[in-house]
Amino acid sequence: MPRIEVRPGRWLALALLALWLPALALALWPSRTPEADTIHVSQLPPEARATLALIKQGGPFPYAKDGSTFHNREGLLPERPRGYYREYTVPTPGLTHRGARRIVAGREGDYWYTEDHYRSFRRIRE
Repeated sequence: MPRIEVRPGRWLALALLALWLPALALALWPSRTPEADTIHVSQLPPEARATLALIKQGGPFPYAKDGSTFHNREGLLPERPRGYYREYTVPTPGLTHRGARRIVAGREGDYWYTEDHYRSFRRIRE
C-alpha cells in the first residue's frame, strides 16, 4: 500500500481554514429582517405596478389563470384559510408565456411579489 506523506504546514492551513470559513459565512450571510422581505411599490418593475393597478380595479386580466386561488403550498406566506390568497401574472418582456413573476393578493389588502415563481416573496409596501 502506498504511503501518503502529510506535511505539517498543510494541516495547519486546513485547520485555520476550517475555523475561519464558518465565521466568514456568518459575516457575509444576509440577515433576514422584515424590511429585507418587503418591496416598495415604486421599486416594482413597471409590469408589476400595472398588474397591481389591475388587481385593485378588479380587472380585466390578460391571463385566464389570473385571480385563481393561490394555495401557499410552499408555506412562505402567513398561514391563512384556503381561498384567502389569489395569484396574478406579472408579464415579463420578451417572453411568450406567463413567466415566473407573480403578485399574490390577500383578501385583507396584503400584496406579495415573487419574481422566481414562488421560491421567495416580498411584501409590497405602499
